[in-house]
Amino acid sequence: MADVLDSVLMQNNFGTAEMRAVWTDKNKIEKQLAVESILSKVEGELDIIPQQAAAVIVDQARIENFDLTVLAQESAAKRHSLIALINRLQKLSGEKAGEYVHFGATTQDIVDTGIMLQTKEAYQILLKDSYHLVEVLKKQTKKYRATAMIGRTHGIQAIPITFGFKLAVWLDEAIRNLQRLLDLDKKGVFVGTLSGAVGTYAAFGKKGPEIEKCVLTELGLNVPNISWQSSRDRFSEFAAVLGIYSGLLGKIGHELFNLMKTEVDEVREPFREGEIGSSTMPQKRNPALIEGLASLTQPVFKDAGLMFESLLFDGERDAIHWRNEWIVLPEITNYVDAQLKGAAYILDGLQVNEQQMLRNIQLQGGLPFAEKIMFNLGKIVGKQTAHKIVYQCAMETIEEKEQFVDVLYRQNEVSKNFSKAELLSWIDVKNDLGSIFEKVDQVLQVAEDFK
Repeated sequence: MADVLDSVLMQNNFGTAEMRAVWTDKNKIEKQLAVESILSKVEGELDIIPQQAAAVIVDQARIENFDLTVLAQESAAKRHSLIALINRLQKLSGEKAGEYVHFGATTQDIVDTGIMLQTKEAYQILLKDSYHLVEVLKKQTKKYRATAMIGRTHGIQAIPITFGFKLAVWLDEAIRNLQRLLDLDKKGVFVGTLSGAVGTYAAFGKKGPEIEKCVLTELGLNVPNISWQSSRDRFSEFAAVLGIYSGLLGKIGHELFNLMKTEVDEVREPFREGEIGSSTMPQKRNPALIEGLASLTQPVFKDAGLMFESLLFDGERDAIHWRNEWIVLPEITNYVDAQLKGAAYILDGLQVNEQQMLRNIQLQGGLPFAEKIMFNLGKIVGKQTAHKIVYQCAMETIEEKEQFVDVLYRQNEVSKNFSKAELLSWIDVKNDLGSIFEKVDQVLQVAEDFK
C-alpha cells in the first residue's frame, strides 16, 4: 500500500468511491485520449492534418485499446509520463495516420488539459455534496431553532444560545463556502491549454489559437488569454477554497466531538447496532465518525500548502513544482468530499439530548445569567458598579457552591430594587436569548433564497 486512498481497508475513511473513480489511472488516460482525439479532429477540420488521418486517430483513441500495465512499464523505461500513450496511439493509427498523432502539442498541453478535466469532474461532485450539506443544515436548523443550550467561550460556560443558532452559524458559513465553489467556475478557473512547447503555438502555425479555442470549447473548458504553463494560480485558488471549506468541516467535527463527551452528553453521532467502540472496553460508543470528520482537515491544510509551492515554477516550464499537483488534487478532493458526505450523514442522524442541554444550563446555579442580571441592575446603580456587585456574588457562588440568585439577593443594592421573583425570571432561559430567532430566521431565509 502506497497511500491510504489505495488501501481497501482504509480508503473509505479518507475518500469516497465516487471521488476515487475520478482519479483512477483509467479515467486519467481517458481524459488524455479525449484531448488527443479532439485535437486531431479539430486539426482535420482546419486542414492542419489530413482529415482521413484525423478520422483514424479519433477512432483509435479509445481506452479499450490501451493496456495500463504496458503503458506504465514503457513510461518507466522512457522516464516520460505521456510518451507511451503517444506511441501506442501512433501504432494503432497505422503508418500514415500515426504520423499526425499529437501534432503540434507538447506533453504538458495534454497532461494539464487532462488533469483539468478530472479536476472539473471532481468539482461537480463537491458541488453536489455541498448542496446536500446545506439542505441538511437547513433542515436541522429549523428543527432545533428553539432548543436551548449553553454557549461556551474559551471552553467555559458563557450565556444561553440555542442549538439552532449554532447550526445557523455553520449553515451561513457553508453557504459562503458553496458560493466560493460556484465562483471558481464563474471566474473561469477550469481552463485547458494547447499552446505547444513554451506556450507560443509555434508548432501549430498561425492557426494555433484557433485550434486551442475549438478543442477546449468542445471539451467544455475555458480558453486562456495566454499560456499558463508557468502560471499555476488556478490550481492554488482551487486548493485554497477547499482548504477554507475544510476548516468549517473540521470545526464542526471538533465541536461535535466536545459536545459528545460523556460529561457534556449534549449530542451523539448516529449509531448502528453492532458497532464496536473498543476491543477491550465493551461499553464504549466512541465518536468515530465525528473524529474522522475532524481529522481530515489537517491533511487538507497540508495539501493546500503543498499546492501553493507550484506557484514557484521555473522559466516557462519545469517538473519540480508541476508534480505537486498530481499529489494534491486526488488527495484534497477526496478528503474534502469525505468530509462533506460525512458531515451530512452525521448531522442528519445526530441524536440531540435536549434535556441534557437544559441540565447543563442549570449546572452552575444561575451563573450563565450573570450578564443579564448585571445589565438589569446597572440600569439602577450604573453598569460598572453592577459589574463589581455581580462579580463578587459570582465568585462567592463558585467558591461556596450556592445558588446565584440567593447570593445576589443578600446584596442591599439588589434586594431593595428588585423582588426575588424578578431575579428568578432573569434566569429563565427563554428571557435571555437576545435576537437569536431573528438572526436564525435571517440565515434560513438566505438559505431558502440561495441558488
